[in-house]
Amino acid sequence: MRRLAVFNNVSLDGYIADRNGDMRWAHKPDAEWKAFVAGNARGEGMFLFGRITYELMASYWPTPMAMENDPVVAEGMNRMPKTVFSRTLDKVSWSNTTLVKGDPGAEVRKMKKEPGPDMVILGSGSIVSQLSQEGLIDEYQIALIPVVLGKGKTMFEGVERKLDLKLTKSRTFGNGSVFLCYEPML
Repeated sequence: MRRLAVFNNVSLDGYIADRNGDMRWAHKPDAEWKAFVAGNARGEGMFLFGRITYELMASYWPTPMAMENDPVVAEGMNRMPKTVFSRTLDKVSWSNTTLVKGDPGAEVRKMKKEPGPDMVILGSGSIVSQLSQEGLIDEYQIALIPVVLGKGKTMFEGVERKLDLKLTKSRTFGNGSVFLCYEPML
């Protein structure tokens, strides 16, 4: 069965985006971190996005600037299959992207039973929240960034039931960021 993970940069006070929806605060230059991200981009998998994150990613990764700044990550982002959940988009233009207008929970349940690569949600707090509530997320990968935003968007807004998680691995980077992996306790 395919697994579903979430990968998000999170501020020390728990936000995945600042009060204006900006996520540039999460990019603290560090060679070790950049190598870690590039290593992940070389892998196989499928990305899942909500509309807002999709539009943000699609506006950057297919550009010449992305290829110049982060060629390995850009190649992976553009190559890997992507699914965007949106009730408002009518079409998608980023390579290898499928638009799903229906219920994300029902679609992910179906996708997890199909053969194929594991899936990763990037950003997309509303999708994370909904799929967490439905018990569909197998792993939470959190990059804790040492910055305090004060206000912003969390990835668990709207979660109404307690999620008990267990730490499965961690890694500290020279830039002060800490990578944490959690799995739901059954």
